[in-house]
Amino acid sequence: MRLVFGLVLLLGIGLAGFAVYMAQDYIAQAQADRDRLAAEQAKAPKLVDIVVSKKKLSYGDRFTRDDLEVIKVQEGKTPEGFFALVVAPQGEDKTIVPVFWDGETRSRAALRSYEPFEPILAAKITEPGVDAGINANLSAGMRAFAINVDVTSGVAGFLRPGDRVDVYWSGQINGQDTTKLIEEAVRLIAINQSADADRSEETVIARTVTIEGTPQQIAALALAQQTGRLTLSLVGTNETGEIGALEVDRNTLLGITEEVAAPVAAPEKVCTIRTNKGGEVVETVIPCTN
Repeated sequence: MRLVFGLVLLLGIGLAGFAVYMAQDYIAQAQADRDRLAAEQAKAPKLVDIVVSKKKLSYGDRFTRDDLEVIKVQEGKTPEGFFALVVAPQGEDKTIVPVFWDGETRSRAALRSYEPFEPILAAKITEPGVDAGINANLSAGMRAFAINVDVTSGVAGFLRPGDRVDVYWSGQINGQDTTKLIEEAVRLIAINQSADADRSEETVIARTVTIEGTPQQIAALALAQQTGRLTLSLVGTNETGEIGALEVDRNTLLGITEEVAAPVAAPEKVCTIRTNKGGEVVETVIPCTN
């Protein structure tokens, strides 16, 4: 009996020791996994909220808060002008601007097409209650001005709203045909009657383009359009330099140098006096005093 009891006791001690060993191994493994997970989380990029569209939007489509949702993206990988909140109470943190303020029931409109889960950007949507169009595309303090163009003066129909163009004037200056750069890199906001930058139809030859400019630029362009012919030149998307003053006339174009006639020397002044000698008039040269 004692032998059986001793064997059972030894077996129990052995099982207990084995259980302790297994428990220690499990705890050590769990701690290692915890430390590894903490290290991975420390190295993981920080995520931020960004508002995206839940559905496909075309130019001019209206949307409400129900058409938007918030997803997580990596911090520092967000586009300029993104929103972090769909709705926020008015009068709170001024650094946070939502797509809609609490209580706003008016919809906003898309100024470009959006695919599902594409970030909503402030520059690509209208204010609440405003429809898409030229007014929505105008920058603060700028004015819209229409320029008549054709296939040669309008870059053969390859212009789109949002492009930037240089404007050249051609006309007569001092009797010579002259072309002069009058405006650099002005932004187009509409082609014909369309302000949609995402228009997908085949190339259409524009009859008018609408640019935005300051009131002074608009006044200069209006005068230029009345006194000569305006031609547009498309500016590349990566172009950042300035051209400066540029003017070409016929002689410059053809390399003609006009000869300037030599000035005619003024005749030498001769001073004389006349005297009467015996009824004969004699003319005598004398030095001029002035």
